[in-house]
Amino acid sequence: MKIDLTDTTSSRINAALIRARRAIGTPAVGMVLTLVIVTDEGSAYDALKAAGEASREHPSRIVVVIKRPGRSPRERAGARLDAEVLVGAEAGTGETVVLRMHGELANHAESVVLPLLLPDAPVVLWWPEAAPENPAVDPLGRLGQRRITDAASAEDPVGAISTRAATYAPGDTDLAWTRITPWRSMLAAALDQKHSTVVAAVVEGEAYNPSTELLALWLADRLGVEVERKVTEGPGMTAVKLATDDGDIRLDRPDGRLAKLAVPGQPDRHVALKRRETAELLAEELRRLDPDDIYRTTVEFAVKHLVGAAGKEGSVSAPTPSKKASAAKKAPASAAKAAQ
Repeated sequence: MKIDLTDTTSSRINAALIRARRAIGTPAVGMVLTLVIVTDEGSAYDALKAAGEASREHPSRIVVVIKRPGRSPRERAGARLDAEVLVGAEAGTGETVVLRMHGELANHAESVVLPLLLPDAPVVLWWPEAAPENPAVDPLGRLGQRRITDAASAEDPVGAISTRAATYAPGDTDLAWTRITPWRSMLAAALDQKHSTVVAAVVEGEAYNPSTELLALWLADRLGVEVERKVTEGPGMTAVKLATDDGDIRLDRPDGRLAKLAVPGQPDRHVALKRRETAELLAEELRRLDPDDIYRTTVEFAVKHLVGAAGKEGSVSAPTPSKKASAAKKAPASAAKAAQ
């Protein structure tokens, strides 16, 4: 069921949601969180589609905020709220409200969104495209327990990682970090099988790929070694090599779908490592609403150790010698803990 509201208010939108639920025979609210998506008109369709698919796992009230401040002084001086209310089959397993804020109202989006949040339920903010420099102090960001950005959509993806690192607050995360979860898990599992001292590492991937940077930072932080970054044609991240006393551990994914894991003394294995869609990444982030401590330590490490030209070949410098020696001896345990 779809209801269009023009020049409306938050209270009228709430009333429309109640009417729509009663009309389709589902008055009870069974949603577990509110997902607020802050985007523009051009990206709204793809973001809403991804959120709808993620809501199959996490039934949510999805609130889409589209700001239209206007170009002329007259448009900017005015204020109008238009809304679309979707309930039932058109909204997946939850319900959706699309807000278009015109004129001066675009500068006060939090005042419109606040009455639409589900009571006593977590709130997650997601910026699919242009995220604020500091999401935690953004007026809308303050409403959420979790704040999701995506450095890959920024004009300078690697620079965006540096910005995320400098402004990190508990509850922040980035989909560039979510993309490397399977890589971290497989590398940790490989180190658990082969108890060897890691002495160096190489991470290969496309230029200007923030996930490549984050994986290199994670390895340097957890293993205490210098990590070299190499640029390839992609797609995405293509390979990781860990040099150990017993030989090289390699994880190669040249086609973006199937990877080959090579561990010294063991036969090579092929493992599924496909590039995931945004809906899968979003669903993963919605599974946990507590701060991601491993992401925090990785981006804090980035503040001091991210060196080399952005998007080009370079290296992540290692920690101090004392930490390096300690981390190398405990490589399997450190990596396994980091992948959790």
